[in-house]
Amino acid sequence: MELNRRNFVKNSAIAASVAAFSPNVLLAATRPAKEKLGVALVGLGYYSRDLLAPALLKTQHCELKGIVTGSPEKIPVWQEKYGISDKNVYNYQNYEEIANNPDIDVIYVVLPPSMHREYTVRGAGTGKHIWCEKPMAPSVTDCQAMIDACNKNKVSLAIGYRCQHDPNIQAYRQVVKDQRFGKVKMVNSAAGYFETRTDHWKQKKAMGGGVMGDMGVYAIQGARMATGEEPISVKAHLSTTRPDIYHEVEETATYVLEFPSGAMATCQSSFGVNMNHLQVNYEKGWLKMEPQTGYGGNRGSMSDGTEIYTPVDRQQPLQLDNDALAILNKKPYLAPGEEGLRDIRVVEAVLKSGAKGGCEVKL
Repeated sequence: MELNRRNFVKNSAIAASVAAFSPNVLLAATRPAKEKLGVALVGLGYYSRDLLAPALLKTQHCELKGIVTGSPEKIPVWQEKYGISDKNVYNYQNYEEIANNPDIDVIYVVLPPSMHREYTVRGAGTGKHIWCEKPMAPSVTDCQAMIDACNKNKVSLAIGYRCQHDPNIQAYRQVVKDQRFGKVKMVNSAAGYFETRTDHWKQKKAMGGGVMGDMGVYAIQGARMATGEEPISVKAHLSTTRPDIYHEVEETATYVLEFPSGAMATCQSSFGVNMNHLQVNYEKGWLKMEPQTGYGGNRGSMSDGTEIYTPVDRQQPLQLDNDALAILNKKPYLAPGEEGLRDIRVVEAVLKSGAKGGCEVKL
């Protein structure tokens, strides 16, 4: 009987130990308090209305719970379409009251770039995590203030670089990491479209307009991700074919980036020309992406015959879910605030070089 009792105790202890490390118990111990994060969109213009809000309906780890708007006429439309309760509707004056709303975990700032700093800093003060649309802000000073505010309030900051979440972009970045074709020698990165609007923030300097902050960031991202490095110098030329529209800001920018390894990148960004491609020439081959920044996914090919293509409906649901999982699992973002700052540092250098007739600007 004593032997049987000892065996029972021993076997019970083993069983308890195994149970303690079983997948279900481990999952219960590490499962986040919330399975879905509530998101409030700040600014209900085109990008929120036509892209982010529909994308949030397709996500698994976050959902649209609130809105912040200065246009009262939009409120009933959004409430009816997305089931947003009265208590989750805010304006720009009572914005800080989000701090007291447990339904909202994340504030997504989708305003003209000149407003990103203010609403990120104010949003960070509510204790909610911040997602901010690109371009991050008009200046490096603004970007740093946004990062500092989020750090001070112990909240995270992500920038809405949807393309970094595209599996096709991730695949071409892996080619660089693996040095599949040796070192990068030359890059050409272009992003542009013909902008038909004539009275938009993109044409207004005070609102953070100009092609460099918008399409320029895509071209810069292409060059930076293709080399895996940060540029050390810039030479740029700025121009416009529609001076009646683009008299405050640049319509087109052409610029050359030099990288520490010796790799060079020629980049083009425009509101007057349709272009969307990336070519990377290595020591022993090449890689092409066309498009490289499309909403519906991107496509590539390599000199060894390999195709890069995973079907993607839209990158926004991927971006939203990845960023939500980063918060829930306490993991780093793919595109944190520091990533946005790196691009704006290059944007500032391009504009400085262009204003000085294309002279070299060191970074």
